[in-house]
Amino acid sequence: MSAGQSGGQSGGHSGGDALVIDGLAKRFGGLSVLGSVALTVPRDAVFGVAGPNGAGKTTLLNIISGLLPADAGTITLFGEPCHHLRATALARMGVARTFQNIRLLRGLTVAEQVMAGGYRLRRVGAARGLAGTPRARAEQRDLRERAMEVLESVGLADAAGRLAETLPYGDQRRLEIARALMSRPRLLLLDEPTAGMNAADWAGIGELVAGLRRTGTAVVVVEHNMRLIQEVCDQVAVLASGEVIACDVPARCLRRPEVRKAYFGK
Repeated sequence: MSAGQSGGQSGGHSGGDALVIDGLAKRFGGLSVLGSVALTVPRDAVFGVAGPNGAGKTTLLNIISGLLPADAGTITLFGEPCHHLRATALARMGVARTFQNIRLLRGLTVAEQVMAGGYRLRRVGAARGLAGTPRARAEQRDLRERAMEVLESVGLADAAGRLAETLPYGDQRRLEIARALMSRPRLLLLDEPTAGMNAADWAGIGELVAGLRRTGTAVVVVEHNMRLIQEVCDQVAVLASGEVIACDVPARCLRRPEVRKAYFGK
């Protein structure tokens, strides 16, 4: 199903779309994990992907971000076919992501963690940067300024000098989003950004994600927290057993019988 089409028809490859997926399939041995998935994510949208455990949500994100090849189907990013590309090339096209399990670089400060996400912005190669040329030093200053702007936007500017692993869990989640935002992505993929959070922490993440609309970034959020999906997503696709069983605005989608059956068995 496609975003913006509650009737279940696949959308076309519109120039106004950030991401178009058509016929995406993946098997692991004899197990079908994704079966002919079709989705369309508009530009400047926050698009949710929900579903019970084992529905194929993270596999879908891994394929979109180039970490896993699909067995069939196509992916188009801002009008450019990209299903044949790996993660590094997709990052250069403007794709960034976070992971369900926090992946911080131990021993780095909060600011350094975010700066590490800015490799796509670098104009000076790593070897020249190590040489300490004036251009490399200027670029490093620019990256640090950009990192501080991003940290300010996620509410972590005051923690810039702390070791990242000393942050509270909720702030580590914010930091991962900040690192992904550092490269000014056109498409941001968030895998369970509120996993393990209490209500106060996930509400803050919800405000952060909703605010990304103003940046012109298209966001895909894989999330179990249905309240968060309802509050921040423009549309949500629900997966069950590797198939899209519903796609609509959250309030309508989550009332559909097939969705309630997938989640609650009734």
